[in-house]
Amino acid sequence: MPADLSPIDKAKFVAARRAVEFVESGMKVGLGTGSTAAWMVRCLGEMVREDGLKITGVPTSTRTADLARQVGIKVVSLDEAKWLDLTIDGADEFDPELNLIKGGGGALLQEKIVATASDRMIVIADAAKEVAQLGAFPLPVEVVPFGWQTTKALIEETLGAMDVLGQTTSLRMNGDHAFLTDEGNYIVDLHLNRIGNARQLALVLNQIPGVVENGLFIDICDIVVVGHGDGRVSVRDISGAVSEEGQVEFIETTNLFSDLGE
Repeated sequence: MPADLSPIDKAKFVAARRAVEFVESGMKVGLGTGSTAAWMVRCLGEMVREDGLKITGVPTSTRTADLARQVGIKVVSLDEAKWLDLTIDGADEFDPELNLIKGGGGALLQEKIVATASDRMIVIADAAKEVAQLGAFPLPVEVVPFGWQTTKALIEETLGAMDVLGQTTSLRMNGDHAFLTDEGNYIVDLHLNRIGNARQLALVLNQIPGVVENGLFIDICDIVVVGHGDGRVSVRDISGAVSEEGQVEFIETTNLFSDLGE
């Protein structure tokens, strides 16, 4: 086991290592964004280089695309791929129905487009991401820059009629400037604490002028692979039951653990 990995990183790694076992040669695979997804991309790259795995990757952000190319994965656009066999991505939260909050890394729009253009979506996460009810993690909402303050005010007004505990919103910043997504949009984070009806909230938010997309992924995820710091892994399907439990062996390799960008 790599001694320099924290328990949370070990959990992310074992989840990623187990999830790539679903990938077969010839597949077109959506590649998620974020720290857990970065482990997955590294694992796939190792399989491409050392095991002869032949896949085509569709990244969900420019940083994932850069990492995928770096580790030897063939990268194409979604328009080129048209439809995917599988997407593997992380999540900021998941509930017992495998509904998700995503977008902590700012790539929710591309992530949702790629995930919904796939036969299956597999989420990789550490155990801390599991919640009884969504909402503790701030819900990202991507908005166009034009009139963003008006859009933000409309979001706040809408929250008053929703089943949520908190109604505070904030513009995501990158230093002294607004954070920009790959599409050049802003993100407004909603600090809701608890979301009573995630399906309703997702639908209502997307009706607000200026909102591009929200970070609620409802009825999109099929499987969640949960990693633990001691190497244990559980695989859960859409029924909510634990369909598999096991242990992932840690084998430290220079190629996998060096120069990880996230």
